[in-house]
Amino acid sequence: MLRLTKGTVLKRRFRDSQRAIKFNLLITLVRRDLEARYKGSVLGNLWPLLNQLSQLLIYTYVFSVVLEVKLDIKGMPEDSRIAFGLWLFAGLLPWLAFTTGLMQSATVVVTQPNLVKKVVFPLGLLPIVPICSAFIESLFGLVALVGLILLSTQTLPSNLWLMPVVWLPQLLLTAGLGYFSAGLTVFLRDVPQSLGVILNLWFYVTPIVYPISKIPENWQLWVFWLNPMTAIAETYRDIILGGEIQHWGEWAMATMVALVVFSGGLWVYRQLRPAFADVL
Repeated sequence: MLRLTKGTVLKRRFRDSQRAIKFNLLITLVRRDLEARYKGSVLGNLWPLLNQLSQLLIYTYVFSVVLEVKLDIKGMPEDSRIAFGLWLFAGLLPWLAFTTGLMQSATVVVTQPNLVKKVVFPLGLLPIVPICSAFIESLFGLVALVGLILLSTQTLPSNLWLMPVVWLPQLLLTAGLGYFSAGLTVFLRDVPQSLGVILNLWFYVTPIVYPISKIPENWQLWVFWLNPMTAIAETYRDIILGGEIQHWGEWAMATMVALVVFSGGLWVYRQLRPAFADVL
């Protein structure tokens, strides 16, 4: 019995050490990825923020100025364009992190065959690296958004500490689809192109650039419960602009969907992984 106990302890210690090694390796890979993206550029890692702000200006002009979409947000400035811009930015942040991470993870395996053919390299980390990098870049936008809210309202969102609540389903959903896309791309090189088309359609069926009130009432329930990005974007807005989460039920459903997607995507990736080296 004593021997079994010691053996169990040793196995646990070994698993813990392996997890620690993988975690440290992930941090190293993410740091290298962020450094390599804008190496040699003058503005460096400020480029993701500038890209986010440029999209914000374009969508704000089209939907607030041209189409005159009106919003009534409690605690926001009376100028509807400023309020719309802040509201839009809060919804764009999770979407940009989601799409950027997913598109880059889809090709990460086929673009690094040298790592795939290394027996000791943990291939499960590859799709996670660009997803983490995109998420970190989105944090620059979050800081900018909080600063803009502070300038506009002279107050800070009181429940920013709740942000990890919404990051959980966002990262799980992105990672699950990233694993699925990365594994499938090794055998079907049309996946990244198809994914781009799907994401373009997905963007406009998600109430990011328009309020969900514009959707017919009999469709709103389906948009909330079947599209996890709707709940994620609205929860971002609840926390950053409203100060509290008003869509707990939708968030719970999005989290469950994200867990299912993550489990399914990881399972597919693991099933396909043994054949990666042979195909590449």
